[in-house]
Amino acid sequence: MNNLINLAKHIPTTEATLTVAYTPIRLSMPGRQPLELRLTAPANGADLPIVILSHGFGPSNYVPSKDGYAPLAQFWAERGFVVIQPTHASSRVGGLPKDSPGAPFFWRERVEEVKAILDQLREIERQAPAVAGRMDHLRIAAVGHSLGGHTVGLLMGAQLNGEDFSDPRISAGTLLTTPGRGGKDMTEENAARFPFFDVDFSTLTTHSLVVCGDMDKPHFTTRGPEWHADAFHDAPGAKAMLTMHGVGHGLGGIAALDAKETETESPDVLEATRRLTLAWLQTALKADDGAWERATSALFQDAATLATVSEKHL
Repeated sequence: MNNLINLAKHIPTTEATLTVAYTPIRLSMPGRQPLELRLTAPANGADLPIVILSHGFGPSNYVPSKDGYAPLAQFWAERGFVVIQPTHASSRVGGLPKDSPGAPFFWRERVEEVKAILDQLREIERQAPAVAGRMDHLRIAAVGHSLGGHTVGLLMGAQLNGEDFSDPRISAGTLLTTPGRGGKDMTEENAARFPFFDVDFSTLTTHSLVVCGDMDKPHFTTRGPEWHADAFHDAPGAKAMLTMHGVGHGLGGIAALDAKETETESPDVLEATRRLTLAWLQTALKADDGAWERATSALFQDAATLATVSEKHL
């Protein structure tokens, strides 16, 4: 029951079930402090697919950590997914010291942190006994918001200066308001400050969904909100794109309710974002083959003012 939504209620979704959460789970990382995680999962069920959620850089102190993004993490976990949230090296509250190599964005370290999660799934189960033996290690998706989208894009096959960061254990992914093309597509100042944004999406072949806000105002470029759609246009694996209407970089409130990251708070669009991304993950990870088709059909018929769906038909 949510009194704040109207149109989004027409998009079908599964009923919420009881969840369990473990925090902090700590994983060893060579030559540095442990990586801290939050894990949220259904209290019951077996063969649960896994979603690794990579946070953005963001202006808040705690949202860019394992303690942010509850509107997505809790929603997905209540509906059948094990959601793992790392506190990346770039986190203000729990990341690496500001004088460490790679600061403040730690883009390479962030990729390695996700790979460490994949390497240590058994250790995660040991520290979270209620999910031990219940996670499906062969059905793994990665989702990233903003700088997290950059992280996930590299893990799904996007390359930087010809370097391959991909991990085949990730079989699907979602890019939420991900940085677009770098170099000449950015302002001169930002191209110099963020050379690691100059990625080649043409090598991203992992099955993926791109999500944008049509009111986003990326200060890295003069191109406008369409900059965040570059991955959809350039990546062979990006089969679908959601353009959420009337919201910007926070997609109506995905990072946290009433947070600095949410420049436009829109409960209805947030709910549509949650339901549509859930449906895509359910279909991509074969938890419900028809979920995406049903959700997008309902969007078109009863809630079209909330979002537009673009798909590549091969």
